[in-house]
Amino acid sequence: MKNMYDYINETWQKYYKEKPEEYKAYLVKWRSEPRIVRVEKPTRLDRARALGYKEKPGYVVVRIRVSKGGMKLQRPRSGRRQKHLGSKLISGQKSKEQIALERARKVFVNLRPLGIYYLGEDGKYVWYEAVFIDPQLVKIDSR
Repeated sequence: MKNMYDYINETWQKYYKEKPEEYKAYLVKWRSEPRIVRVEKPTRLDRARALGYKEKPGYVVVRIRVSKGGMKLQRPRSGRRQKHLGSKLISGQKSKEQIALERARKVFVNLRPLGIYYLGEDGKYVWYEAVFIDPQLVKIDSR
C-alpha cells in the first residue's frame, strides 16, 4: 500500500526526467543565489522526511551548490611560480555529495547533519539539500 510520500517521490521522478520549463527556471534561479542557502521548506519533502526532517523549531534545511567538472588544473608550464601550482582543488576521492555536506558544516557549525539528498544539476553545477538539527532544541534518541 502506497503512502503520500511514495506519490510525492513518483511525481518528483517524473518531473525530473521530463525537465519542464518550470524545473529549468528553478535551476536558473538557484544559479544566481549564493553557494549555500538556508531554505524555509525542503524542495523534496519525501526525501527530507525519510532523513528525519520535521516541521518544527530546530530543524534547518540548506541548499548547497557544487561545481561540476575536473578535479585538478593542469600544472603551469611558464610564468611565475604559484604557491600551490593550481592543483589545490577538489580531491578525486570525495563525492560531490560529501563535498557539499562538508561546505555546509563549515557554515552551520552549531548544527548536526541528519542527511543530504540530490536536487538537480545543469551543465555547470550540482545542487543538494541537507537537513540539519539544532541539538539544543531537538532531543535525539541515541540508540
